Amino acid sequence: METPAAKKEWKLRWILLLLTLPLYVIDQWTKFWTIRTFPPPWEDGGASQIVVVEGFFNLRRVHNQGVAFGFGNGSDWAPVVFLVVPIVALTLIRLGVKKKFFVGNWGLVAVALLLCGIFGNLTDRLIQGSLLEIMQGATLWERLKEGYVVDFLDFTIPVVNYRWPCFNVADSCICIAAGLLFFTGLKADLDQKKKPAADK
Repeated sequence: METPAAKKEWKLRWILLLLTLPLYVIDQWTKFWTIRTFPPPWEDGGASQIVVVEGFFNLRRVHNQGVAFGFGNGSDWAPVVFLVVPIVALTLIRLGVKKKFFVGNWGLVAVALLLCGIFGNLTDRLIQGSLLEIMQGATLWERLKEGYVVDFLDFTIPVVNYRWPCFNVADSCICIAAGLLFFTGLKADLDQKKKPAADK
């Protein structure tokens, strides 16, 4: 007979297979489509774009070498930080699953989304710089330093006319996962407070 822990582990594996893997493929496909469709940002200053909804949503190619929202772009420390952060994040996720920090099915969905986001952007960091023609013959470290995340979703908030920093599918997965973790944690806390004192 399967224990509850075994059932939970099996369920997580299926969520990873049915959610993380397809989203990772979509993330990589859309990024390579962006690279094939638009010229490098240094050739046209990032001016090339496809207007999807006028004044609200465009598709364009952006190279993000920073940590988040372009922070640290072009710095020497950002590539190092971005290679260390996924290792730390994966370690924390593994501990969180083991300690049952991720509550219920939605918590497991959050894990699946986080893994897609981490692996999607890490893949970019490791290979995109190496694919640039200008990096042919460069050392491994130089290629890694030129690694970047491909962003292409470009939104403008009409009311305040604010252009949100470009992002991608992996970024979206991480943001949704963060929201799920917040609400599942809040719900678990509220449920705990509702329990009678004898049940605690």
